[in-house]
Amino acid sequence: MDLKLEGKTALVVASSQGLGKAIAVQLINEGVNVMLTSRNEEKLQEVRNELQKCGKGKVAYYKADITNAEEIKVLVQKTREEFGKIDILINNAGGPPGGTFETFDDDTWQKAFELNLLSYTRIIREVLPDLKKEGGRIINIASSSIKQPIQGLILSNTFRLGIVGLAKSLAEELAPYNILVNTVAPGRVATDRVAFLDQLKADKQGVSREEIEEASKKQIPLGRYGDPEEFAKVVTFLVSDASSYVTGSSFLVDGGMVKSI
Repeated sequence: MDLKLEGKTALVVASSQGLGKAIAVQLINEGVNVMLTSRNEEKLQEVRNELQKCGKGKVAYYKADITNAEEIKVLVQKTREEFGKIDILINNAGGPPGGTFETFDDDTWQKAFELNLLSYTRIIREVLPDLKKEGGRIINIASSSIKQPIQGLILSNTFRLGIVGLAKSLAEELAPYNILVNTVAPGRVATDRVAFLDQLKADKQGVSREEIEEASKKQIPLGRYGDPEEFAKVVTFLVSDASSYVTGSSFLVDGGMVKSI
């Protein structure tokens, strides 16, 4: 299947590791030009050098803190200067801290809001003039908590649902411009973030991380954690011309873990 992505430009947020990096790899393999970004310039340089060798698309990076509105504006402008018009936005961000309701004060709630919801809003606002010219794609990365809350992750449970509301509303508002907006939610995908959360749970229960992993796998019908590449392929399909009649939807990539209908 020809995804017709070659020559397009994507801004992939939080792409120096994990799911963001995996998405960048898939897009570059399809001939997409990709702007990488995160707060870690050393990692960005490493990933840029690695990805330059792996696909047809070009790759660049710009260090930015997506909780800073001015840095977002510069990031988007740098992407335009490097590649021209932006066609695809992959909104992504690291997860907020784990904990229960009484664990967090106002400052922690505010920081989680700025990282996991307000940043998405700000980046969309800056990219929108480009997307409105000839249409485009917005993918908001969330979490399986959009369908089933995850114990001990109340911040994520709250703001990831906000992402779904944002995407659903924008799908209607932006449809006249042929801008498609969807949410993609990972379950237990083997990333550093999931390993960190498993370790937190292991420490709390006084067991090994391996024991936590095995218990988690038993709750997944496919019996394993997902590979970041598997998640990235779903995202790549959704930003392609092969997915031209899908907008306002939320997709779980979780091996069947979430049981809700």
